Amino acid sequence: MSRQYIDCREFPSEMKCTVAISADTTEELVNAAVQHAVSVHGEHDTPAFRQEIKKAIHKMEASRNVA
Repeated sequence: MSRQYIDCREFPSEMKCTVAISADTTEELVNAAVQHAVSVHGEHDTPAFRQEIKKAIHKMEASRNVA
């Protein structure tokens, strides 16, 4: 399973929000992103808004630990 993220900088906002949220599952990520959008940006938690959030999800590339 690869880590996923969503970045507020990709959404136009007067706040110029720089928050990025990541999670291992789509459900967890969408829930966290919606909670942020509702509490910080005044969005409404609707099925249509959750679909828009899902479209903005990115897969993180695996990082390599270099010793």
